[in-house]
Amino acid sequence: MDHLFKAVTLVDSSSSFNGQSVDILIKEGRIHKMDASISEEEVGKGVQVITEESLCCSIGWFDLSAFTGEPGYEHRETLDSFMKAAALGGFTEVACLPNVQPVLETKAALELLKQKSVAAPVQLHPLAAVTHHLEGRDLAELLDLHQAGAVAFSDGLVPIQSEDTLLKALNYIKLFNGVLMNHPVNLKIAAGGQIHEGVVSTQLGLKGIPAIAEEVQVARDLQLLEYTGGRLHFSQLSTAGALEAVRVAKKKGLQVTCDVAAHQCAFIDETIEPFDTNYKVSPPFRSEQDRQAIIAAIQDGTIDALVSAHTPCDVETKELEFDLADVGIIGLQTAFATAVGSTIDAVPYTRIVEMFTSGARQVLGLPSPQVVEGAVANLTFFSPEKEWRFTEENNASVSKNSPFLGKTLIGEVYGTYFNGHFTLNPAF
Repeated sequence: MDHLFKAVTLVDSSSSFNGQSVDILIKEGRIHKMDASISEEEVGKGVQVITEESLCCSIGWFDLSAFTGEPGYEHRETLDSFMKAAALGGFTEVACLPNVQPVLETKAALELLKQKSVAAPVQLHPLAAVTHHLEGRDLAELLDLHQAGAVAFSDGLVPIQSEDTLLKALNYIKLFNGVLMNHPVNLKIAAGGQIHEGVVSTQLGLKGIPAIAEEVQVARDLQLLEYTGGRLHFSQLSTAGALEAVRVAKKKGLQVTCDVAAHQCAFIDETIEPFDTNYKVSPPFRSEQDRQAIIAAIQDGTIDALVSAHTPCDVETKELEFDLADVGIIGLQTAFATAVGSTIDAVPYTRIVEMFTSGARQVLGLPSPQVVEGAVANLTFFSPEKEWRFTEENNASVSKNSPFLGKTLIGEVYGTYFNGHFTLNPAF
């Protein structure tokens, strides 16, 4: 069915309609017409007219970091449930972590993932493994993986510890102007840590993860980047010191980018529910000083993108003693609302949208879709001020490890339009 969206506010800095109310007519999966007003008589029969108060539209959102579960961990997430959650969260494209079984380190594995989304409402982009079996030693077949469609290279949830491995990877990936993504944690310093090291960890009797566990790796990686050249992306930074190091490196002209998990905007170590494993994440929720540094880095552009950091965990790995439970939060459906609601007094929602759209794609060097007549429709529709509740009933994920379940959030996704599919949020 074709659709006419009436009086939507366009959020797209590259468009002449940016910030304006516009009607958008979509026919056969393409933007047929855009105008200040398109009459229903003009479009003819067979077109569904959508008029929703305070509705906004942007190019489709792109998530830089999410765990698909399937293949290998279907009890945590299937590709079908993953794509449904992504679409309901406003994402039309997602970069998928390599930490599945088999690992995303062969042409066949990459091709299988891409084929799953050929005609789907969400396009899946493979992040190929940097090292064989994610073991941090021998490099994977990086050139072959690049030619097979890897959008970047990462060991995903496994931080690269060896300086030699990182050095070789940066040099090799530089040959084709690829991007190396690393989750910076010094595992020896963080060993046994459960939450951020501070007063709260002492009060709860839990071993802390000091900020320096992240910051020392960021400093190391930046030094190696300065030596080798190339493009380096830090995934899920959390501390003020790490963000400042990236800020300085950018001013020096290094090709470095970074992202932060949306949920890092929402909590600090003092606001988590004690011993509730739904608040156990990596990196951990830090101090208020660190959270304010994240907001400042969003404002000044130090942070290039926000990510869902979607990490589904089954009941058996979450309903345990805190020190035994897995880390992770399901974030695809709540990422936008979490970021908007947690920064509402300091950051305009348009900046949040920018980080989920052009910001994420620029990290990977991918072109952004265009909202122009004749273009293929790759769009996200949302209401930045509308409140909604995230419940077990509207949770599309197989897993339910989220501190946001049962909570009222600000910023609701109306639907997405991609690959000829209009995915409507059932709440509307």
